[in-house]
Amino acid sequence: MEVRPIEDLLRECAPQVLSAVVRRYGDFATCEDAVQEALLAAAQQWPAEGVPDHPRNWLIRVAARRRIELLRNEAARRHREEAVFRVTSEPPPVSEVDDSLTLLLLCCHPALTAPSQVALTLRAVGGLSTAEIARALLIPDKTVGQRISRAKARIREAGARFTPPPAGELAERLAVVRKILYLIFNEGYTASAGPQLHRVELSAEAIRLTRQLHRQLPDDGEVAGLLALMLLTDARRPARSTAEGALVPLAEQDRSRWDRAAIAEGIALITRSLRSAPIGPYQLQAAIAAVHGEAERAADTDWPQILQLYGMLEVFAPGPMVTLNRIVALAEVDGPAVALARLTEAEELAGHHRVAAVRAHLLEKTGDRAAARDEYLRAARLTLSVPEQRYLQARAGRLT
Repeated sequence: MEVRPIEDLLRECAPQVLSAVVRRYGDFATCEDAVQEALLAAAQQWPAEGVPDHPRNWLIRVAARRRIELLRNEAARRHREEAVFRVTSEPPPVSEVDDSLTLLLLCCHPALTAPSQVALTLRAVGGLSTAEIARALLIPDKTVGQRISRAKARIREAGARFTPPPAGELAERLAVVRKILYLIFNEGYTASAGPQLHRVELSAEAIRLTRQLHRQLPDDGEVAGLLALMLLTDARRPARSTAEGALVPLAEQDRSRWDRAAIAEGIALITRSLRSAPIGPYQLQAAIAAVHGEAERAADTDWPQILQLYGMLEVFAPGPMVTLNRIVALAEVDGPAVALARLTEAEELAGHHRVAAVRAHLLEKTGDRAAARDEYLRAARLTLSVPEQRYLQARAGRLT
């Protein structure tokens, strides 16, 4: 039988243990600190002593003891010994109830900023350490620690409890959860800064958490759409860069390197969702990704269908980036000159490198090589991603 790596086991157990301890005691901040100490103890002890027969139970017992110690220390500092005497040392029983959705909703509480929601979700639900989150997000450990500490304080100040939100608030809270998972995935699929194009650990974690959410909410069309979108997008990752790390645009990718199993799963998901659930923005984006995934060659892409889907997406989720993508599709259907004339519709993104890159691409298609070169170089100056900078500079170099 295959022996699982201890770090994978701890990552899987972390949200279950935190859910059990918080459900029993209710103080998220203290419980989260206690669980982190229990995970650290396991990481130090298990390699030498062996993994216990019931790792979740072991972690829950240790976390419960650590929580008591933390409260005892706090009580000593603040002269609140009476609170300690009311603390039970009996660890909570291991429940068969899956509280991961409740934990996700708590980590994405509306009182928190988006960066804090991302950090807390990766820590509490994803089971990543502070150092792992810092490496994934390319920020200092101290910054991650501060975000998590502030998030826990804000949750406490907001009076949030480890219970599902009222029925009237669930849809709004789920929308935040989906948004945060998508933010995590996007940062992993196309890093916004730094030398790497991908941060695979982030996109993989987003897919894992979204799978978990889909299992709990199988009839939620937008959760299914989000998972399908992630799978269909991530399926192209092996072909998105060369062995040297250079970016390869969609039209030039070797499609034999795409993950066909992930594409098939994504297409099946979005097909079922569109047939059975109300349409939403993630489903429409997944449908667009499915059209790309179904094309064996770039020339086979059904651009009129993609243009129609972007038109629907603008109705459901209007925004400058959606408009920009629709303009790219428009160029494939009606020609680059028509699309160039519509670029002013994305004026909210005037300083974004994507606008300059699209303008450069369209200018190159019209034959204006000098103007295209200038726009490629401008786009390269605007992006913080090193692979994107190199790609845009290379495109400009070809037009010299």
